[in-house]
Amino acid sequence: MKTIKILGTGCANCRNTYQLVEEVARAKGVEIALEKIEDLQQIMAHGVMSTPGVVIDGKVVHAGGVPARAKVEGWFA
Repeated sequence: MKTIKILGTGCANCRNTYQLVEEVARAKGVEIALEKIEDLQQIMAHGVMSTPGVVIDGKVVHAGGVPARAKVEGWFA
């Protein structure tokens, strides 16, 4: 199971990223533990200065803007 954190303060892009990751994982049949981090100190602790950020198993894989669906699908390949 992949542990995924969506880093963001709750803006529309952050919510859309959360939904996109959840939707792609479900479509691919991948079991994930999805968490939303809104605390700025926790976000900055990951080195993310531009949200939304996506962290998979402790590694930042995306920051700034909603990722393309193809990019998200690649995370679950």
